[in-house]
Amino acid sequence: MAEPTTNDWLSIAKGYFEKTQFPNTVGAVDGKHIRIECPKSSGSLYYNYKHFLSLILMAICDYYCFRIIDVGSFGKESDCNVFKTSTFGKKLYGDKLNFPPEQCLPNDELGSPQPFVLVADEAFALQKNLLRPFPGRTLNDKRRIFNYRLSRARQYIECTFGIMSKKWRVFQTNILVEPDAAVIITKACCVLHNFVRRRDGFSVEDTMSSSCMESVQRRGVGNIQKNAKDVREYFVEYVNNPNHALDWQNTIIGR
Repeated sequence: MAEPTTNDWLSIAKGYFEKTQFPNTVGAVDGKHIRIECPKSSGSLYYNYKHFLSLILMAICDYYCFRIIDVGSFGKESDCNVFKTSTFGKKLYGDKLNFPPEQCLPNDELGSPQPFVLVADEAFALQKNLLRPFPGRTLNDKRRIFNYRLSRARQYIECTFGIMSKKWRVFQTNILVEPDAAVIITKACCVLHNFVRRRDGFSVEDTMSSSCMESVQRRGVGNIQKNAKDVREYFVEYVNNPNHALDWQNTIIGR
């Protein structure tokens, strides 16, 4: 699973826009619990908020294949903490990734160049290269449409986890080995998943697979950088522009 090159990120962004109409997107990120047996002398390190023992698989996917994974964090950790302390997360928040340079969003040539982004749920900290939805229920229509459009792009990570857990059924129960071996098994399954998907493609039934893996706990994500807010607001205006809107998005939010 080689780290994507700048050209790889551009190719992923092109495919994402074709499939989801969400611009400048180079992947979706999320974390899941991998169930394990209680290791000796581990205390509560692996005991998660769902009241079982686990280690965490943090992953970034394109459309149904894993591109970057981080496996082995303690189950008690939250999504944002695991991601921020991962090798990739440190590069992302340190602005040291090989993402392509900023460019105008599709069919927005007269607009301002924008960064390439990952899409995530509200567990992750907003950053100029990572978009998360707006929290709360009292949102205006523009922000509700943005959240909907973001969720359409983010669903690929959920489908990817679902397809893998359905195919490799070791994830449907506790992995009866020590944590280090469970990490190796999980990494191997991710690589095998990619091999099978690239060889066989996927079916509509695959995309409807629901993951039996539990999501990682969501906690507060701290302060948000102003430039990250500006990027998200630009994307809000883009998806609400009549030239870039989906025919059904107003109906979906009940407007």
